[in-house]
Amino acid sequence: MGKLSNSMWRLLGAQSTRNQSKSLSVIKEAETHTDWAAELADDAFVGEAEKLDIGSKPGDRAKFLALVREAADRSINLRPFDVQLQGALRLLEGDIVEMATGEGKTLAGAIAAIGYVLEGHQVHVISVNDYLATRDAEWMKPLFDVFGIAVHAISENSSREERRRAYAGDVTYGSVNEIGFDVLRDQLALSEADLVSPKPDVAIIDEADSVLVEEALVPLVLAGSTETEVPDQAIHDVVSRMKKKHYEVDAEGRNVTLTDEGAAFVEEELGGINLYSEEHVGSTLVHVSIAMHAHYLLERDIHYIVRDGGVHLINASRGRVAQLQRWPDGVQAAVELKEGLAQTDSGEVIDTITVQALIGRYPKVCGMTGTALAAGEQFRQFYDLRVSQIPPNTENIRTDLPDRVYDTKANKVEAIVAYVKEIHETGQPVLIGTHDVAESEELAYFLEKAGVSSVVLNAKNDAQEAKIIAEAGALNAVTVSTQMAGRGTDIRLGGSADDAAARDAVVELGGLCVVGTGRHDTERLDSQLRGRAGRQGDPGTSVFFSSLEDPVVTKNLAFKRDPVSPNEDGSMGSKGIDLIEQAQRIAEGVRLELHANTWRYNKLVNQQRDIIVDRRMKILTTDTALDELAELEPERYAELTGEKPTTSGDAEKSDETSKAATETVPREVLSQAAREIVLYHLDRAWADHLAFVSDVRASIHLRSLGKESPLDEFHRMILAEFSDLPAKALEKARETFREAEITADGVDLGSSDLHRSTTTWTYMVHDNLFSSGGAKTLQGIIGIFR
Repeated sequence: MGKLSNSMWRLLGAQSTRNQSKSLSVIKEAETHTDWAAELADDAFVGEAEKLDIGSKPGDRAKFLALVREAADRSINLRPFDVQLQGALRLLEGDIVEMATGEGKTLAGAIAAIGYVLEGHQVHVISVNDYLATRDAEWMKPLFDVFGIAVHAISENSSREERRRAYAGDVTYGSVNEIGFDVLRDQLALSEADLVSPKPDVAIIDEADSVLVEEALVPLVLAGSTETEVPDQAIHDVVSRMKKKHYEVDAEGRNVTLTDEGAAFVEEELGGINLYSEEHVGSTLVHVSIAMHAHYLLERDIHYIVRDGGVHLINASRGRVAQLQRWPDGVQAAVELKEGLAQTDSGEVIDTITVQALIGRYPKVCGMTGTALAAGEQFRQFYDLRVSQIPPNTENIRTDLPDRVYDTKANKVEAIVAYVKEIHETGQPVLIGTHDVAESEELAYFLEKAGVSSVVLNAKNDAQEAKIIAEAGALNAVTVSTQMAGRGTDIRLGGSADDAAARDAVVELGGLCVVGTGRHDTERLDSQLRGRAGRQGDPGTSVFFSSLEDPVVTKNLAFKRDPVSPNEDGSMGSKGIDLIEQAQRIAEGVRLELHANTWRYNKLVNQQRDIIVDRRMKILTTDTALDELAELEPERYAELTGEKPTTSGDAEKSDETSKAATETVPREVLSQAAREIVLYHLDRAWADHLAFVSDVRASIHLRSLGKESPLDEFHRMILAEFSDLPAKALEKARETFREAEITADGVDLGSSDLHRSTTTWTYMVHDNLFSSGGAKTLQGIIGIFR
């Protein structure tokens, strides 16, 4: 992929390019309505906007742009540039738009949201976190107010009523996980009045590459309390004493397996058992493998940090603590055991949905990001979305220097320190983007030894992010940050004081200097890091330092003989650059194939979930449950109501069949009782099915040993299991309807020992570190979770 993807997508996006000319002509026509809009009173905007048919009349669309430009100028003191209007028009056409950092995506998204509302739609503006969702909703609210559009935001702290009110508005801003969790929580509703999440309509996605690509296959999970198996301390004690000869780690660092010597060691230490016997292969061996994964693949300060007595996962693409995220059940507890911490509840999965499936519910999807072209293949393949590249309002004058590649990590670090020290001595601010917590702290240590003081921003102090980033562009500043690519705050030259003299001094020195300590697995993240410098016509510089010991190289290239540097400092010259670019292209191909492969595994489960959701909604909003149970159990129905059901399943009042000796249950009460009974067994069956799917994933890779296709077998097994689910759930509901105590007060499921979880919680499953990626057969104990 890499650079090839950009040129390829410019060719594949030719249609979007032609459509851009239409957008530009509409913007030009909008200029002719400028005076008309300027003469309107504030209270006239709503009426004028309601007259427009912006969906089908280009002339009305031009008037809309004139209106919204004037409204933004008056309400939020921002007059949209032509490129922002251009971005908004492409969003209204359903594209993913690429707009550079600092070019005003937030305003472009708000304009598009207004346009969709005027077309009669309800809009969700989906962001990557609560902070951005709340900030943008508050920031843009005065603009929405001009058009009489109700806008709200939801966050983790929003109450159920606040969420219901927010979704009832015209435009709702929210993070992707909060919107997803509301969809999942609706699966607990026992009456239509309990529903919170509305029918999906239009989604405008901010940071679309993060949501649709990086987070696409992250499952959002709704869990309920249950008695769970506690990890075996004895197994972890044995695993912690293993030697390197006892296990092997694959080249990609994703899987660890026992050697023959290791298996013998474990068997002896656990009392002379046979790990591969029927008794232990599905239990003890699995626990050993999970414990090895926790001890030998998951590294503290790289994959997670320990803080406040808990294990906190690090979001690999953003360098922050991944709030609400955990590894698949078993792995999380294993890491907690490794660190000597109390195990957190894992519970039973009640329902789950991937971000990709969540977004797939919306009939209309569009989005914006600074690096859309590089993710264009994923947008096309998985969402059928086109990319429109919007030119910057001011020409980018940033200088992107050639990569500096070294033979070893030690030589690379030495070169970085020398370069940063040289730049720092001039006073020019430096922003260094590292890949993980450990690397950021190590580099800060070497800089300090060289006499360069720096401020470190990583997952350990991400609460201070805004304050640190605000000063990263100040004179003499040196900031070391993990995954700067994923941080949405703009860096202002001169610092936060808005001092013109300070800004001028930094501009004179060449603006912000961005230093990358190694290429990412995708060029898109490199571009995001570079984009921290040179925003809105500012000067700036970027340069990446890499080594042949970097993960992107070691995971994706194999050398018969390690390349040797001809230079004393270990620099590899143009040959090194070629190798780095080749490794990155392979990494991008692997990521795309992993996404595609995982999507294939998730697709059928998503379709099955849709069937369950449709069935559940029908039961929740109609008398279907009572009609079905009345037809299946006519005697019990007659006993409870005195009504005789017809063969069609409808119930008609019949005084002749009334049983005076039995207390009758009002139809409305009985309908709700039937609803609760059928929903209980449907929900129970779905939770059991999800557990079955998880078990199948845990062992499906073994099918390849028998020359079978793991994917085909996975589909066959879960399809066969699901085919009986509705009938089995209804049969159990029928049994409960016969036996449960149902009175005028409703049904008492507890007396029948049918209990729903009294405690539920939500979380996101972290990146699946078991999957090996690429076109290889799925490996690992847990299987695909992303």
